Amino acid sequence: MKLLASLTVFSLLSLSIAIPYEEYILAPGSRTVYPVSVHNSNGSVSDPSSLTSSSGSSVFSNDAATSYDFGKNIAGVVTLTISSVSDSNQAIGVTFSESSFWVSNKSCDATADAGKDETLWFNVTGPGNYTAPRDKERGGFRYMTLVHEGQGSVEVTAAEVEFTAMPHWESEFLRNYSGYFHSDDELLNRIWYAGAYTNQLCTIDPTHGDALIHIRQINSSVSDATNVTWYYNTTITNGTSALVDGAKRDRLVWAGDMAIAVPGVVVSTNDVVTVENSINSLFDLQDPKTGAMPYAGRPFPSIFSATYHLYSLIGVGDHYLYTGDVEYLKSLWPQYKAALNYSLSSVDESGLMNVTSPNDWLRFGMGGHNIEANAILHYTINQAISLATALNDTTPIAQWTSIASTIKSSANALLWNDSLGMYIDNETTTLTPQDGNSWAIVSNLTNSTQASSISQHLSSRWGPYGAPAIEAADAVSPFISGFEIQAHFLASNTTAALALMRNMWGFMLDDPRMTNSTFIEGYSSSGELHYAPYLNDARISHAHGWATGPTSSLTFYVAGIQILSAGGQTWRVAPNVGDLKTVEAGFSTSVGWFESKVQVGDGQGELRMEFEAPVGTMGEVVVPVACEGNVTLSSVDGRFGDAVVLVESEGSWDVAIDGVGGGKWAVSVACN
Repeated sequence: MKLLASLTVFSLLSLSIAIPYEEYILAPGSRTVYPVSVHNSNGSVSDPSSLTSSSGSSVFSNDAATSYDFGKNIAGVVTLTISSVSDSNQAIGVTFSESSFWVSNKSCDATADAGKDETLWFNVTGPGNYTAPRDKERGGFRYMTLVHEGQGSVEVTAAEVEFTAMPHWESEFLRNYSGYFHSDDELLNRIWYAGAYTNQLCTIDPTHGDALIHIRQINSSVSDATNVTWYYNTTITNGTSALVDGAKRDRLVWAGDMAIAVPGVVVSTNDVVTVENSINSLFDLQDPKTGAMPYAGRPFPSIFSATYHLYSLIGVGDHYLYTGDVEYLKSLWPQYKAALNYSLSSVDESGLMNVTSPNDWLRFGMGGHNIEANAILHYTINQAISLATALNDTTPIAQWTSIASTIKSSANALLWNDSLGMYIDNETTTLTPQDGNSWAIVSNLTNSTQASSISQHLSSRWGPYGAPAIEAADAVSPFISGFEIQAHFLASNTTAALALMRNMWGFMLDDPRMTNSTFIEGYSSSGELHYAPYLNDARISHAHGWATGPTSSLTFYVAGIQILSAGGQTWRVAPNVGDLKTVEAGFSTSVGWFESKVQVGDGQGELRMEFEAPVGTMGEVVVPVACEGNVTLSSVDGRFGDAVVLVESEGSWDVAIDGVGGGKWAVSVACN
């Protein structure tokens, strides 16, 4: 039950503050990075630990190797400083790995469909600095192994990496986040910042995308591909930065990945220009005749996916939601409508879209009247209605509204299974997919009873390592689980949402085979580093933007800061703290600064909130009330005098106070 009070006030105060909790930020303070420790060493290597600083001396003689640990996943170009060599025919090799599981003196982890990547060799003819060519930077690695083979020796006095992620930011600003999160749960704090850092690693120089030189040439059927060539030398977008799916692989623009990554970017770095470059690159590849959007950006082969086509449109909607940039929206609007009409042309007499393309996020069995695809379409249409309203393009709104309504009723008539308490994948199966059921809640196909049922059934399937994506066999998908987190919050199941973050993302963050700093693309429900869609386990990306769902959810749902329109012209503050005692978060948009702080008191039901929104905006505050008592809203600086709302409650519900103007406010709940 929700109790609604109305208040219209406007604040004249807008406060700019420094971002706190900098100690959690994982981005380096300089673009020059050195290893922090020796992972292992074998053969004749003198004082290998000396290379953990800018000046050392380590002699590699005969067959010898040392693996260095940077302490976190990084990205960049290697430079070795050589002080002396036994002769002019020496060489030093370098291998890379994100996971400790693939550390090797023979090869790198993989960027292709099979085998392992080749060693990067430096022909060392004498003293000097030896720098890898830029197309041989490595997009993601925690471990770097220096290798010497054969007779002779090489003295290395420095092994440094030029950090190449976030290329459009000056080095001194790499840690200058525009948002923050903090709570009394250290694991959740670390998860938020690891997600933010993952998205930073996945922000690359667009002239150094993956060349995909072996696509459809070396694949999983090739068993002896042990030294595969790799190049990062393809231009994938215009501009100076691009948001890609993975730091190591694929290093391409994928709209589905952006659906999770972009909200995480907004609440941490607000790197809007990178988002625009990436969206533009997809619309540059739109089929001008049909309106079809690409499955992925260049240089990926031209393939269609019904869902990723829609994710491109969601990217446009999200950009406007978080920026309010109407001119950018206008620039893409004709193409946007053409793309939406292409999807709507697949809606058949059932009232649902009939999917004929199997391509999705690597799940199996996509097709027919698929619940995931139709839920995403329903979400996209409703987002399109909001965009059309903002542009005063009223002509298509009635038709879109009717189609969205029909999708909702048809999905519930044809795909909801009462006995299972979930949606089935399509009419031909009893499979109840994680993706479609999560998206059904996110897209508002459900009523409250259905949402509660789905949330309960999804959480009942969890294993020790997270939420299984049963539509992808043995896979655990951080991508789809990001939408599941949202679904639990929207179903008012905060307990499940927080439990999934702690369980699944806690595993990803702390398992010794992981990078302990960035989030993996996917893995097995047994916890093994095997992702069902791939046969080559070394190929798995350990820094994948689609795995960063908790970063935005902790800000939007736990701290409760929700942008409702045009960069935050309207907003909602509705915290869901669960078992947490303190939560605070803040971030900036083009409109200004948003912040929420919540503290649960020691007494039953006692709670205090402070929140801030930019001057000139308007919103709603939703206060969780768990006792009989009063809810008081007041201006922090006391300028508003009687601008205080007293609400008496008779039970446990949310108290919503609407029409609150931008400014700094305090809310308290006092129990009788």
